[in-house]
Formats: sequence, structure tokens, C-alpha cells
Amino acid sequence: MRLRLTPRDTSYFDLFAASAVHLVTGANILAEMLGADRATRKELNKRMAAEEHAADDATHTIMRRLNQTFVTPFDRDDIYDLASSLDDCMDYMDEAADLMVLYKIGELPARVSDQVQVLQRAAELTAEAMPRLRSMESLQEYWVEINRLENQADKSHRKLLAEMFDEIADPILLMKLKEIVEKLEDAADAFEKVANTVETIALKES
Repeated sequence: MRLRLTPRDTSYFDLFAASAVHLVTGANILAEMLGADRATRKELNKRMAAEEHAADDATHTIMRRLNQTFVTPFDRDDIYDLASSLDDCMDYMDEAADLMVLYKIGELPARVSDQVQVLQRAAELTAEAMPRLRSMESLQEYWVEINRLENQADKSHRKLLAEMFDEIADPILLMKLKEIVEKLEDAADAFEKVANTVETIALKES
């Protein structure tokens, strides 16, 4: 680690860790929604919306602190990128959940659960990694595994789309389901962006 002669505001580490916890909750809510009936999905979607608002508040806190802090623990642009990427993960999951309810989706294709399981694991890994930003230790395994998961998500996404186009005759339903699975894929991409930002930070600080 580089020697620093000025004090740093280390509260960012706690804020990033708190932000990542919301992602775990959001991904788990998504998993609950898959097999739920419409009434239960509405209630779960309300929980997801509340979690998304809490995640937004965490992001705004980081941004406000960034504007008020002279010396940051690492590059200001990287702090901004990390906070924004964490927020994107939550936003995409929230959008997918909301569309399930707005579109009055019944049973979802079985392979959607593969996408959501990837998001759950990515959220867990991200929540475990954020506290380690304080020491910048043992982070490489995190970003390597996230990249592997994102590749897995890409393959699952392509297979899912192929199956949907083969098996779903109703073009309106197909369009609705496609939009939902695209949001889930966007969420997986956002988790990869978080990991890539963490890798950039770690390399700069090494």
C-alpha cells in the first residue's frame, strides 16, 4: 500500500458495505417472486421498492460525502463509479420485479431461476467484498468469480431467449418476458461493472 501522509475519511468503507447489503436483500426478494402467485408478488414488489429506496438513500449519502470530503480513501472518480454501479444493480433488479407485477406475469420460464441464482451469488460476493476495500486484501478472487458468473449469466440468457422464441406463441407475452429477462441480464452486467471498478481501485492502490 502507498504511504499516506494525510488523514482519510474512512466512512466510505462502511457506506459501501451497507449499500451492498441491500443488493443481497433485493436478489433474495427476486428469488421469492419467481414461484409466488400474483398477490404475493405484489407484496414482495412493495418490499423490493422499499429496498430500492433505501439503496438510493445509501448512494445519495455517498455522493454527498464525496462533495464534502477533501481527502478520500481512493480516487474520487472511482468512488463515484463504484457507488453508481452498486445503485445500478439494485435499480435493474427492482425494474425486473416491477415488470413481473405490472405485466401480470403468471408462470415464468424455468431458466429465469438460473439468472436469479447468479444475481443472488453475485450479491453475496459483492457484500463480502465491500468491507475488504478497507485493506485491499483478498479481492482478486472476488472479481474473478464475478466475471465467471457474468459469463455464466450470458450463456443462460442466450439459452433462455432461444427457448422463449421456440416455445412461446403469444407475441405479447414473449415481448413482456423478454423485457424482464433483459433487466435481469442488465443486473448481471452491473455486478460485473462493480467488480471491474473494484479491480481498478485495487490495482491503483497496490
